[in-house]
Amino acid sequence: MTYQKQVDKKHYSFSSYFYKGRWMSYWYQVKEISEREDIKSILDIGPGTSFLSDVLTIHRPDITYATLDIAEDLKPDVIGGVTAIPLADKRYDCVSAFQVLEHIEFSDFETALKEMSRVSKKYVIISLPHFGTPVSFSFRLPFLKETNFSVKIPRPKKHIFCGQHYWEIGKKGYSPKKIRNIINMHFDIITEYSPKENLYHRFYVLSNKIE
Repeated sequence: MTYQKQVDKKHYSFSSYFYKGRWMSYWYQVKEISEREDIKSILDIGPGTSFLSDVLTIHRPDITYATLDIAEDLKPDVIGGVTAIPLADKRYDCVSAFQVLEHIEFSDFETALKEMSRVSKKYVIISLPHFGTPVSFSFRLPFLKETNFSVKIPRPKKHIFCGQHYWEIGKKGYSPKKIRNIINMHFDIITEYSPKENLYHRFYVLSNKIE
């Protein structure tokens, strides 16, 4: 399927795009990349804004950062889609796609994973929307470490395309187990979690399977 740009550049303005939960998700993006010292180059697919690039420039200036997007007005380094990445095999240490893959048909999800695996030497890091009712609490007592608890209560309703998301984890037909099984076909899962500050985003840190 051929995909077109879904939103205007104004969609990424600070007031409408950077809500607190998304702000914290950026923190986890930076953490997962910056703490892996063997990442020296990264292709970020569908970056939306330059936030990740700007932070990495400060904290990991040794990383060569490049972007890929179908939206020419965002001025990516490479114009193209995630289902047919116009780059050579094993080009980057890491390939990332944060809140991107839900913008393609679910039938193309596995194709996108294969393409990201092909271009990556070591890691693929993605995040996806996880629908459901979030429940979380935290408490802290003097001289003790803060304790946090969070859980996503399943509410599998049918997904209706809203002009951007074709599917979401937790909607009917897209259970977390189903998504995990598909990912496991192509990668080893290093870690999988939803940040306590934003349970709507689910992160997967992946490594290519050893052939």
